Amino acid sequence: MSALSPRSLRSASPAIAALVLAASLTACGSGGSSSSSSSGGSGSITVGLITKTETNPYFVTMKKGAQAEAAKDDVKLLTAAGAYDGDNAGQVTAVENMIAAGVKGILITPSDPKAIAPTLDRARQQGIVVIALDTPPDPQNSADALFATNNLTAGKLIGQFAKVKMADKPAKIAMLDLTPGVDVGVQRHDGFLSGFGIAEGDASIACEADTGGDQAKGQTAMENCLQKAPDINLVYAINEPAAMGAYQALKSAGKDKAVTIVTIDGSCTGVTALNQGQFAADSQQYPLKMASLGVDAVMNFAKTGKKPSGYTDTGVSLIAATAVAGVDSKDASYGQSNCWGS
Repeated sequence: MSALSPRSLRSASPAIAALVLAASLTACGSGGSSSSSSSGGSGSITVGLITKTETNPYFVTMKKGAQAEAAKDDVKLLTAAGAYDGDNAGQVTAVENMIAAGVKGILITPSDPKAIAPTLDRARQQGIVVIALDTPPDPQNSADALFATNNLTAGKLIGQFAKVKMADKPAKIAMLDLTPGVDVGVQRHDGFLSGFGIAEGDASIACEADTGGDQAKGQTAMENCLQKAPDINLVYAINEPAAMGAYQALKSAGKDKAVTIVTIDGSCTGVTALNQGQFAADSQQYPLKMASLGVDAVMNFAKTGKKPSGYTDTGVSLIAATAVAGVDSKDASYGQSNCWGS
């Protein structure tokens, strides 16, 4: 999940979003956050990519990775996205339209892992290979395979970093989370706690709030946390949008220099923020790799009949503004050169 998240179209209803997706896929699409389009090569193998949104830079990058690999392999790529993060109805419609279009495989980042599972099961019953990218469905075996960051590791890395960074200073932590029950958010949260060496409910956790991975919600959450605990000195943020929202709230309160922010994503924008002192550490993930591996796996299935299976860890690196003892990290220069797999 990742960098500065859009807020436009969040008010659109799932039904409207689904209708827009259906119309746009049939028309082979125009622009917009719920649009669908066709790109890549012109070969006989067709692959579908369905992301959470069309405008979040993380998923834009993922789409670019899929398009580049599809063009290289002469694969026709159909793409679609929900109108907002959480738009399950839009993703369901996109899957159904891709089944009708005769795709060999569907790559998807589920917005609602549990709600999308029955639709993915129907696609697999039609002989279509389904690969989850970034976020597993629930249950995970509703997809044939998962290509994703090890989110527990990503959280643990920034937790370990934060523990050393805080040294002997008593920590007052704001936990800016995702949404209840979503595996990505749970794993990153748990990883941070493990890396920092504390358990859920520890006295050092001054505030917990859900942000949906959104910058505006992250800012509001941080403002509320500061009202509750003005002495917060460490922020864990589920992703860069939430982290940037937290930074803006802290800056407005004149506290940005006194608080350490750690997060997960590793976008070019996020690494720049780290280089400018807004973030202290960022676990970098690689959506370009997820997408390119997914396209290749579908192409291989189409040619050989061999389905991909299980979980493929697409890697994570800790990017730190300043290294700390005992925690492996890369500097901002490395982060900029490798942001999101570029």
